Amino acid sequence: MKVPQHIAVIMDGNGRWATSRGLSRSAGHKEGTANLERLLDHLLLRRIPVVSLYAFSTENWRRPRTEIHAIFSLVEEFITTHLNKMVGEGVRMVVSGDLSRIPKRSRELLLDAIEKTRKGIRLTANFCLNYGSRSELLRAAQEYALWYSSHKTQRPPTEKQFQKFFWQPNLPDIDMLVRTAGELRLSNFMLWQAAYAELYFTEKTWPEFGAEDLDEAIREFHRRKRKFGGL
Repeated sequence: MKVPQHIAVIMDGNGRWATSRGLSRSAGHKEGTANLERLLDHLLLRRIPVVSLYAFSTENWRRPRTEIHAIFSLVEEFITTHLNKMVGEGVRMVVSGDLSRIPKRSRELLLDAIEKTRKGIRLTANFCLNYGSRSELLRAAQEYALWYSSHKTQRPPTEKQFQKFFWQPNLPDIDMLVRTAGELRLSNFMLWQAAYAELYFTEKTWPEFGAEDLDEAIREFHRRKRKFGGL
């Protein structure tokens, strides 16, 4: 069965999962983080080479400070707990987004994990932190403008040249984008990379989204005919 080479996931619904059970939103994020480990294990099993994970958006800074602190504490816990496992299983960790604003401890752990997992070849896990697609495109345009002026070229950029200024320019385009918790929008997530992605929406919240649900999404991807504007 044909499988997507790059799956992107908008991991939505942690808070709703928690409040529906009388738990704190932080408890929902903790359960969502536990589910992330299960997802990575299943992606390795299914031999999916690339996954992009919308972990924290540029808009998420509007949330309460206590919730933001809890999210980055879980990021730190995930890295310290799973780094050796990622190295051992060939998972390469990369990050999309501006890390300058996130907590220093989180940033240091992320950079260390990126370095220690750089030789992983089985799965590239692209964690999107302080990420927004519009800000990525604006940043790329600004960086290209600087490059253009310094090289004094008269040629307009090609798509490949422009993409070199993205956070992760060497990742393939997204084949399938999954969003949980019943929301039907992209929420400023990898708009360029998802130009021809197959969209898959589910009512299940992220903590409820299991291996069987991922397999069903992959089967749905296999059933679809991708034309890319052709016949």
